Amino acid sequence: MELRRDVFQAIADPTRRMIITLVALQAMTPGAIAAKFNSSRQTISKHIQILTECELLGQEQSGREIYYYLNASKMKEIAEFVEPFRKLWDDRFNKLESVMKNYTNKN
Repeated sequence: MELRRDVFQAIADPTRRMIITLVALQAMTPGAIAAKFNSSRQTISKHIQILTECELLGQEQSGREIYYYLNASKMKEIAEFVEPFRKLWDDRFNKLESVMKNYTNKN
């Protein structure tokens, strides 16, 4: 049985979220990504590996360099999953705000 990494566990890490943000703007080599952090290149490589295993990053070889880029279709899949929950919580916060305004106006 093949075990796959949990994409939500992967994006829970702030370093991995920053890597996603960096490559969303342009494809980057592992060295260029690592240069943006105060961590060892080996640590950043592990984060890149996890993001690649979750299919959040794709990779493309250009000469001897490998460039990592954001897999937009996977991000869209995550956004579509989260969207109903966002709407639910927006509605709840709007109701709470309304209750709080009514309470404040009465007191």
